Amino acid sequence: MSLEALGMVETKGFIGAVEAADAMVKSANVQLIGKEYIGAGYVTVFVRGDVGAVKAATDAGAAAARRVGELISVHVIPRPHSEVERILPKNGSIGYSPDEKALQAGQSGNITQLEIADSKNDNLPATRNKIK
Repeated sequence: MSLEALGMVETKGFIGAVEAADAMVKSANVQLIGKEYIGAGYVTVFVRGDVGAVKAATDAGAAAARRVGELISVHVIPRPHSEVERILPKNGSIGYSPDEKALQAGQSGNITQLEIADSKNDNLPATRNKIK
């Protein structure tokens, strides 16, 4: 059994998750242990630390996520059972990651160009525009 608490903040959208993670590590003495892409735009961010710090961190993370996006859920487990460890992030992330999948396919993983097709004239080729 772990003596540390586990905190989770789930958002819809990556920006809310990043904002929550930033607020959590800045507001309390917690360790960011990873994230999980659930699907349909849902992202869960995990932190660990003592119970009071994790509670303060998840409160700050929830408020931050709510400001910039959609907060789905927040939960703190004071002393998670050791069996729970098996499903937690090990190397910073678990589950589906768009960048990892792109890297496996031999792509850069970062979107740098966007193809825009002219919907009025299907005979025109798609153009490429750099995203800034």
